Amino acid sequence: QAQLVESGGGLVQSGGSLRLSCTAPGLHLDYLYAVAWFRQAPGKEREGVAGLSVADGRSSYADSVKDRFTISKEKDKNTVYLQMNGLKPEDTGIYYCAAGNAWWASAWSQAGRYDYWGRGTQVTVSS
Repeated sequence: QAQLVESGGGLVQSGGSLRLSCTAPGLHLDYLYAVAWFRQAPGKEREGVAGLSVADGRSSYADSVKDRFTISKEKDKNTVYLQMNGLKPEDTGIYYCAAGNAWWASAWSQAGRYDYWGRGTQVTVSS
């Protein structure tokens, strides 16, 4: 059962920007340790895009999005963001928000590490 709700997806041209939001009704993200964004393109496995340690604010990114995407969470706000700049057609996919009870610095991109998921929001980047 999805406990996170994503929004902000849409259709954008290559080079454009989008900001995804993830809210957590019924959860207190400040009481969890990890939040992350994953994506899944058609015919491909779900991959970790960006992860954030809630306790100390450390973030990690997939090499393919480093320097283009930024994950953030404002303290005392139950929302996680993913700012995506310089979008490319290969960024197309369904983007999922995830949250977990532990932060794994070396394994943040493993989907099995997370306990709560949203249903996803579609991002399509046209060339």
